[in-house]
Amino acid sequence: MPKELLFGDAYQPSQIAQRVEKMGVTKARAETLTLLVLAILAGAFISLGALFFTVVVTKASLGFGPTRLLGGLSFCLGLVLVVVGGAELFTGNNLLGMAWASNLISTRDVLRNWFLTYLGNVIGCLATVMLVVWANIGNLSGGAVGEMALQIASAKANLSLIEAFSRGILCNALVCLAVWLAMGGHSVTDKILGMLLPISAFVAIGFEHSIANWFFLPYGLALDAQNAVSIVGVGKNLAVVSAGNIVGGTLLVAGVYWLAYMRGKHKQ
Repeated sequence: MPKELLFGDAYQPSQIAQRVEKMGVTKARAETLTLLVLAILAGAFISLGALFFTVVVTKASLGFGPTRLLGGLSFCLGLVLVVVGGAELFTGNNLLGMAWASNLISTRDVLRNWFLTYLGNVIGCLATVMLVVWANIGNLSGGAVGEMALQIASAKANLSLIEAFSRGILCNALVCLAVWLAMGGHSVTDKILGMLLPISAFVAIGFEHSIANWFFLPYGLALDAQNAVSIVGVGKNLAVVSAGNIVGGTLLVAGVYWLAYMRGKHKQ
């Protein structure tokens, strides 16, 4: 089958690799205030997706699989806002590893970007938690939404280290693949459709996203009147899941595609 028919008007994988590499250089050189502001937006966007997920799965009676699928589709709101709206998400920015591997940006450039985006994401998440608490969203459905939020936070805080780390790796492999597929599209519709299944899958399966957890866990703590959520467990989850996300996005997506398409491309 001719490549034109096989790929339609989408970018081919090798072209996506080039675009992701170029995007990495642009992101690494972004001005500090711009990067921080866009990262705060991303934290808020992911938090809204997490809240949407929480509301949708509350009192759902469709059965485990269909309920998780519907919740996963709802959570997609977050990444759609990030990608189409133009925000800076730490987990997606693990794809900077491609530009770093090609020596187009330095280790310092990567760490600067990751630090600023993570910081901004956390600020955006915590600000959203505060607004959601003030809005008393947990009281919806007679308090059932708040009970679900507390249940989600407690389950995350009680994961073992190996569970949290492994789920973090698997999560960001899918998140970065979603960004990868979005980079293959030309229109907003293309980008949204490309992201839907990978994001829905990671949420439905129960993988762990560090930035989303900066909403889920603090929100659960804010609602926790019975000390059901372990603060130590919260800290461990956030640290270990963040590390797992870096491994999943940087090695399993950026690293693998760099080996496939970009190694040796920039040798003098």
